[in-house]
Amino acid sequence: MTESEQLDKYILKHIDPEGDYLYRLYRATNIHLLRGRMASGHLQGRLLKMLVEMIRPKNILEVGTFSGYSAICMAEGLEDEGKVYTFEINDEQEDFTRPWIEGSPVADKINFIIGDAITEAPKLGITFDMAFIDGDKRTYLATYEMALRIIRKGGFLLADNTLWDGHVLEVPKSSDGQTKGIEDFNDYVARDNRVERVILPLRDGLTLIRKK
Repeated sequence: MTESEQLDKYILKHIDPEGDYLYRLYRATNIHLLRGRMASGHLQGRLLKMLVEMIRPKNILEVGTFSGYSAICMAEGLEDEGKVYTFEINDEQEDFTRPWIEGSPVADKINFIIGDAITEAPKLGITFDMAFIDGDKRTYLATYEMALRIIRKGGFLLADNTLWDGHVLEVPKSSDGQTKGIEDFNDYVARDNRVERVILPLRDGLTLIRKK
């Protein structure tokens, strides 16, 4: 076991447990879905819950539901009237994800929507307090601009996978659409004077953005 793996194991022993339901969901995700690693997992899930408890949003927008792990974690941190509106563009995902969301202890706080958040989220007519972007990396910029328009002043936007397994450092730059999408997003946000931002080197990179 490498030192990094040992530290990961140590961290998980010294933070809040993810709980039996989330443990079973993460296991099922990795057994039944391709790229199960895309699910947030124990550490990031506990961070998302705590950030929600700190920010105390009423409405959260999530772009990219996948198996529902992160939506459930964020919903756990919500106060009584809070709601997570989570969009998944891949309709083939619904048969796996919907039963897990609807069977969760926080099902009443999650609205799971199949569709393209870029076009559909603004139609909800909701001003959001927080957004979590974890969808198609090729459309991160368009998703960011959409989310920034419907998030309140002082609201927070979180973007996942922004270090992209270190591929952001590749020279020459990759022509892969996903990698290019992350690189373009990072460069754009770094220059955007409408926001404050910080990148956490957690798992695959998590960017925290605050709308001024």
